[in-house]
Amino acid sequence: MEIHLIRHTAVENPDNLCYGFAEMSLRKNYVEDFKLISIDKDFDFIISSPSQRCHLLAKYFQLNYQTDERIKEMNFGDWELQKWTSIPEDEINLWYEDFINVKATNGENLLEMQTRVSKFWNELISKESINKVLIVTHAGVIRLILQSILQFPLENMFNIQIGYGKRTVIDVREELISIKNINV
Repeated sequence: MEIHLIRHTAVENPDNLCYGFAEMSLRKNYVEDFKLISIDKDFDFIISSPSQRCHLLAKYFQLNYQTDERIKEMNFGDWELQKWTSIPEDEINLWYEDFINVKATNGENLLEMQTRVSKFWNELISKESINKVLIVTHAGVIRLILQSILQFPLENMFNIQIGYGKRTVIDVREELISIKNINV
């Protein structure tokens, strides 16, 4: 199975707002961003995050897709759509010190996100009748999938830069999972 993970294109965020689960508009010229993306259409299965910034891309390419809540970005709870600089210092500092276990009120921590993404990923790679998959999702989801394949410590996941509108290609053959490309 060949799995193509693509991150949504750039968002309009001039105020540097914290966002994950919250809807965030794509840049005003997002169609121009879409035109820079080259994907074929011979996928057996296409899944998108239900976030508008993801499924607009699938719609643009006129793909027949379904959505899955498990591949949404991290839920920042009460921090959603607040300026990062407006989040109470005592809360954000705790998160900076331990973003794996600490979470915003009414949000999720990285371990909780990892659990939901892992359930999605394990279910996907267990499907035997699918040859080629496209997943339209977020940087955090892609990093967690890469982390599960490469088994590096979670605290290092932000060392991998996932570009807007870029694809990561993974090959799954029996017991062997290999990363063919990142940010193509």
